[in-house]
Amino acid sequence: MAESKNDIVSKLLEAGIHFGQRRSNWNPKMKPYIWGVRNGLHIIDIRETVKGLLLAKKFIQDTVAGGKDVVFVGTKRQAQSAVQKYASEANMPWVTERWLGGTLTNFRTIRERLKRLIELEQLVESGEIETYSKKMTAQLMREKAKITRNLDGIRNMDKLPGAMVVIDANVETNALREATALRIPTIGLIDSDGDPQLVDIPIPGNDDSLRSIEVVIVDLMSAVNEGMQGRRAAEAAEQKKAEEEAEAAAAQEENRQRSSRSAFKAEEPEPVVETESSTATAVADKEPPTPSDTEKS
Repeated sequence: MAESKNDIVSKLLEAGIHFGQRRSNWNPKMKPYIWGVRNGLHIIDIRETVKGLLLAKKFIQDTVAGGKDVVFVGTKRQAQSAVQKYASEANMPWVTERWLGGTLTNFRTIRERLKRLIELEQLVESGEIETYSKKMTAQLMREKAKITRNLDGIRNMDKLPGAMVVIDANVETNALREATALRIPTIGLIDSDGDPQLVDIPIPGNDDSLRSIEVVIVDLMSAVNEGMQGRRAAEAAEQKKAEEEAEAAAAQEENRQRSSRSAFKAEEPEPVVETESSTATAVADKEPPTPSDTEKS
């Protein structure tokens, strides 16, 4: 059952998402999203937060239903656990460590590094790594740990994502720059000190609070789950359509073959049925004249 706007507002307010940064530490570009000032803190307009959140959920649902994934990026300490936990549960790619340059713009190289990770994991699982020297083993294990730390969240991302979600656009500028270069739509939780123009769909809100970050991530993941249901339904419908087309083609081919056999039978000459009179005539024609007949003539 879909949540009402009142339920969403209550949940967001309880999480303290409306508390922005100090008045002295703000970005003037966030003015349209600021409700006022209380005790020296900017108070974010919760109506703008709800508007951005609903717009982001609709876009994510459509993106996932269309067969594309959404990558979640949260490398700041407050966002790491929530991003990794909920993105993993939804089978979506995630990045919680340092964003490696070229993760999207040099995706082929990143895929090669992930292949290397698989090779190292196979070395460990098979026990073959024990045949190496201690020095080489330590070196390989360090390499494995480094690749896992940086790329484990995107190991199943075999193509570029359809959208990107970031927690704190000020921190994730490198990721946003690559997404923008590839024209990948971006969504971001933007605090009062952030720049809403860095993302396509800003969600104004506190990006330092663990609770507010988790509430937003969980809500966005619900949109992912709804999109996955739509994707599975579309795939099932496509499979059913393909099966029906295959059955129709088979029936059409069978009808064609049946028609060909009927036409072939129609062209075969009918067997000649000989009657008694025709047989007698033919025999009479073939019999030689008797001597009496010759004498008479």
